[in-house]
Amino acid sequence: MRDHQKDKARLHSLIPYYFNLFITFSSHHLHKMRIWTSEHIFEHQWDTVVQAVWRKYPNPLNPSVIGIDILDRSVCPQTSVMHTHRLISCKWGLPGWAEKLLGRSKTYASEYSELDPRAKNFTLKSKNISFCNELSIIEQLTYKPHPSNPNKTLMTQETVVEVHGIPLSSYLEDFVHKDIMRNAAKGRQAMELVIGKINEEVQDLAHKTVKSVDELAGNTKRVIADDINT
Repeated sequence: MRDHQKDKARLHSLIPYYFNLFITFSSHHLHKMRIWTSEHIFEHQWDTVVQAVWRKYPNPLNPSVIGIDILDRSVCPQTSVMHTHRLISCKWGLPGWAEKLLGRSKTYASEYSELDPRAKNFTLKSKNISFCNELSIIEQLTYKPHPSNPNKTLMTQETVVEVHGIPLSSYLEDFVHKDIMRNAAKGRQAMELVIGKINEEVQDLAHKTVKSVDELAGNTKRVIADDINT
């Protein structure tokens, strides 16, 4: 009995050692990378979709993005290409163990974009600033007119995720993957919401314009009639 208790105590004393050994091994040898690509067709013209991208956030359908600040913007006079640098603030719903590993759930990303109105090509590239030593997320979105239907817009998305030296990296990678897919779906719904608002604004403006023209025509007729009568 006494020998059994000694063996049990010795086993328990070795647990911290092997746990630390696992952490050390993970930190030096875990480096994983995964790439996801997807396409989506918007049933709207390129110009409308581009407007929606700029007006996408804040959006109730994708509350994970909590703030966007424009840091720099310029237009090349020769090519008319607009370059924009934005800071994006996001809120991740990280599980408790991931928050302990990374320290917090609020993240920041740096986004650079190029908008070419002549070629009708809009590309946005973003990379996380927070947790960049442990987790790297690089995303590229491209919007072009659909090759077979100019009244539609083709969006392509590529996301590269790299996990550096984090224990249980496969679990974190799975979480990030699911989060990316979930936010991609929410992002497309958010785009449709904004596009709907843009179309309503266009229709409202057209209605007001027609009404103003009709009122102007009516007033002109009355003035002419008054002049004739006098």
